[in-house]
Amino acid sequence: METISLIIKSIILGIVEGITEFLPVSSTGHIVIFQNLMGFKGITPNYVELYTYVIQLGAILAVVILYWKKIKDTLVNFFPKKVGYEKSGFKFWFMIFIACIPGGILGVLLDDLADKYLFTPISVAITLFLGGIWMIYAEKKFRNNSSKEQELNVTVKQAWIIGLFQCLAIIPGMSRSASTIIGGWVSGLSTVAAAEFSFFLAIPVMVGMSFLKFLKVGGLFILTSQEIISLVVGFLVSFIVALIVINKFISYLKKKPMKIFAIYRMIFAVIVLLAGTMGVFY
Repeated sequence: METISLIIKSIILGIVEGITEFLPVSSTGHIVIFQNLMGFKGITPNYVELYTYVIQLGAILAVVILYWKKIKDTLVNFFPKKVGYEKSGFKFWFMIFIACIPGGILGVLLDDLADKYLFTPISVAITLFLGGIWMIYAEKKFRNNSSKEQELNVTVKQAWIIGLFQCLAIIPGMSRSASTIIGGWVSGLSTVAAAEFSFFLAIPVMVGMSFLKFLKVGGLFILTSQEIISLVVGFLVSFIVALIVINKFISYLKKKPMKIFAIYRMIFAVIVLLAGTMGVFY
């Protein structure tokens, strides 16, 4: 019975993760809230923390599948001598590497503090609300509303700016997607180009974070069979849902503003804060 309950909760969390990972609404924040709401717990210490990152890998796999042609092209044309530096896979992944540096350093330094003090429904709700206000301001001031498609050709300066903005995502509820897209706006990228760069940037970031969590927990071998089943189910569900969401999100961004997501964040945050005062969370 406990296994069935854990699987049902894992399915729900996988759906939440698949929907929210690439939308600017904070997947981690939503997962923290729903985990607390459902009383999602494991037996192994730090299991819930590990679970959060593993199901995010499911969503990341969806990016790899959907953008495989682009990824394959960067690998085939990796060396600059073959196609020139500007069109080489080396340049593309070097820009991803540059964007990873600020968040990687800050993550190593502050990850434990964030886990200890910020992973609560109330702190997430406050960040969701404030982040929503920030999104509305940033879109009005920095978004490039040109209908012209922009090739994903990022400079070192742009990659560094996006990387600095990504540091905000260490705060649950801020949203890695929102932070990097806004960083893309500030650096001069179009919304679609910023979103796609955010997708690719998520691959090494989430794989690296998941690896660190595996080390912290001690690997899969110390998990119970129930916990492993829960991980697999959450991973698969988030992968399937993210496959559907990513394309729809890109299509939406080509025509409409992100303000609707900011408004949603603020409404959801108020609901969570009210629920917190009523003692709904575990």
